[in-house]
Amino acid sequence: MNRWLPFEAIVALRFLREGRMQTLFIAAGISIGVAVIVFMSALLTGLQSNFIRRVLTAQPHIQLLPPKEVARALGVGGPALLEAAVVQAPLQRLKSIDQWQSLVTQVRAMPEVAVVSATASGSALVIRGAASRAVSVIGIDPASYFRIVALPEKMVRGTTRLTPADILIGTDLASDLGVGIGDKLRVSSASAGDQTLMVTGLLDLGSKAANQRTTYVALRTAQSLLGLVGGVSSIEVTVKDIYAAETVALRIRSATGVEADSWIATNAQFFTAVQAQKTSNTTIRFFVGLSVAFGIASVLVVSVVQKSREIGILRAMGISRGQVLRVFLLQGGLLGLLGAACGSCIGLVALLLWQRYALNPDGTPLFPLPIEPRLFLASLLLATLTGLAAAFAPALRAARLDPVVAIRG
Repeated sequence: MNRWLPFEAIVALRFLREGRMQTLFIAAGISIGVAVIVFMSALLTGLQSNFIRRVLTAQPHIQLLPPKEVARALGVGGPALLEAAVVQAPLQRLKSIDQWQSLVTQVRAMPEVAVVSATASGSALVIRGAASRAVSVIGIDPASYFRIVALPEKMVRGTTRLTPADILIGTDLASDLGVGIGDKLRVSSASAGDQTLMVTGLLDLGSKAANQRTTYVALRTAQSLLGLVGGVSSIEVTVKDIYAAETVALRIRSATGVEADSWIATNAQFFTAVQAQKTSNTTIRFFVGLSVAFGIASVLVVSVVQKSREIGILRAMGISRGQVLRVFLLQGGLLGLLGAACGSCIGLVALLLWQRYALNPDGTPLFPLPIEPRLFLASLLLATLTGLAAAFAPALRAARLDPVVAIRG
């Protein structure tokens, strides 16, 4: 095998074999460091994805709303009266987005946009016998809206059928009113009378408040109930890159003039927490990598001192400084590669054990952990490059040794 290896690799492997204990301990240290990086990266990525999935499966990435009404003082009576005027903010009544069909077409044509769905929503009163509850009525087009909010996944009983005479309600509202699948409810609004609708599905939206107040009807039914004949109160948008939602919202706002609220702006504290989690993950990787680099460097510095006589003899025999440099760089790279391979295996085992034993009370995993090959490849590459970088200073010192001084020492 040695016949096919370059001279520098043969010497590097021999030096590593001669210092077996040093090699073993530093490889073990690198393995632990890489295992921590692999496990923590996958764990934090899975946790972050789970949080984002829970938040964004219940809301759109961007919501388009009609511009808010603004009160202005009348310019009557001169500047003095105008300065003394008291301007009260107007009541924000329910109104439709102007020319919403063309707006939907315009937004859907943007390359960053994935799905667009128009909705009509407002407040109403649900009545059954002597019982009544104030609810939020959301009129949707199921074909597009279900691609934004996965209502079929939240269905407890019944179906997601939504004809103009159907309604979907939360489980807690159904319990409060004592209704089930097939029962009828009278839905009344202040603006356009009332309608009698049949309950076709019960939903669990993830919180008691949402289950008590949220109802879904067909878009035309909501338009009739809320007095928005032919109009919509909002347009829901999902984008291909969720972290670009605020940028896309600003573009839509500047191009159309409508209010565009992204999930990043409406969930500012949550987004800050996600960013802090990313920062902590990067910090962990950096300091673990730094400890690995110092470990490799310290071992190679000791190796240079121990092998000074051998290096002097090799230099006296005619090998160049560049070859000595490459010998120690190879040692660093091999240590990093060996430790990374073992650490990746340890990290993979830890992830599999986590998925097996970290379970919810119902036996399902706490959250899915992504096991991506590129994570392991990146760890191998990072550890190898770290080994090379850490070995540079000891390798440079070895290459500068004077043969005569080294042999006498």
